[in-house]
Amino acid sequence: MADEAPKLPQFAVLSLSGCAGCEVSLLNASEWCEKLRLVYMPLVVSAHHIPDEVEVLLVSGSVRNDNDAYTLQRAVHNVSRVIAVGTCAISGGITHLGDRDDVRELFLSQSNRFLLPHLLARTRPVDAFVDVDMYLPGCPPTPDLFMAALLHPEGYKASSIVCAECGRRKLADMRPKHLTGFQQGEVLPDICLINQGYLCVGTSTRGGCHAICTRPGHPCVGCRGPSNVFIEKESSVWLEKIQHVFEHMTDIPPEEVNEALRSPQLSMFLFQFSDYAGGDRPPRSKEKVL
Repeated sequence: MADEAPKLPQFAVLSLSGCAGCEVSLLNASEWCEKLRLVYMPLVVSAHHIPDEVEVLLVSGSVRNDNDAYTLQRAVHNVSRVIAVGTCAISGGITHLGDRDDVRELFLSQSNRFLLPHLLARTRPVDAFVDVDMYLPGCPPTPDLFMAALLHPEGYKASSIVCAECGRRKLADMRPKHLTGFQQGEVLPDICLINQGYLCVGTSTRGGCHAICTRPGHPCVGCRGPSNVFIEKESSVWLEKIQHVFEHMTDIPPEEVNEALRSPQLSMFLFQFSDYAGGDRPPRSKEKVL
């Protein structure tokens, strides 16, 4: 019987209010990969909570709101060591500048400054305050899209949907009965991710990204926003359309698809689709969206 692999010490990364630069720096290192096991880091690991057997907790970002405080206090209960990582975790970083007396004095010394900025009740888009000439969606937009927005190359036109750029084949006789879990299973090359049971929303997401996620096997999560067909539609319309695609291509129960579409994994991007429809302001013009 072959010797079992040694059990590696487990560590977790708790990200508070920050930019995730510390996490990226950690991921750019490789020395820890064979010596420690990363079990929690929302940026890359799909886990809903920090496991009990965590020896080291890295904390990045500052405590900027009550949820930060609650999450931090809850996270430290079952860990052996807590390490504050980066300027934000140690001294507050940029978000702490407004609380420093010397910075406040410098800020107020300018004749046109009277008050320190306050947090808004909620985050607002740019076009809530100023007119916008072009929208460049993506998280982040690809370099090609930046060049298209800045240089306006002759004849450039982004593809209508991600599927048009993906190149994976859709098969009529490959109909999964259940969704494949996020980042689970072996992805078959050249076969549509929906045929393989992955929750991919490339059929409704605007193209232009060259399908850089779906080509190597990562389902589209909608970071480029809605295709022109859905820009001026309510959320119920594009949700129904995505579900219709899965009904046509799979035997996955509709309620399973609906629950997954509303999961935290897709909430960051997919539910921005409804932002284009307007609500309390005029709809965004599809002619302005690259």
